[in-house]
Amino acid sequence: MDYAGVIIEESLFDKSLLDKVEVLSTKIEEVTQEHGTPWLKYWTLHTVKIKEINAQKTANLLSKSLDYSHGSAWYADFKNEKWHYIIFKNKIFKINRKKPKRYEVAANYGISLGIPAYQVDFSPAIEEWTR
Repeated sequence: MDYAGVIIEESLFDKSLLDKVEVLSTKIEEVTQEHGTPWLKYWTLHTVKIKEINAQKTANLLSKSLDYSHGSAWYADFKNEKWHYIIFKNKIFKINRKKPKRYEVAANYGISLGIPAYQVDFSPAIEEWTR
């Protein structure tokens, strides 16, 4: 079962990673002050498809490619019906989607890196944990 997700191009210091996934669509979004990335005027969001056979390898590449040089943390994620990969620099969470309580650890990790709570919105239950 293939995976789908979104990769923000500006979050990558090595953008060649985008050549290793199937980009389904691209959207440019204006960055606001609330996003916490004042060095950017916009984000380029790529909706991607990742073959199941390449999921772990892609997660590893993403984990090594996220750019934390501006003092801000990024994450990327992709999922299928069973699994959800949530990727931070040098840290990967692979969560069984039938066990949603496990999202709490990933969300708290992201928040501990300085990612605003509203941005770690990879689980519908996240509002309960970030209140």
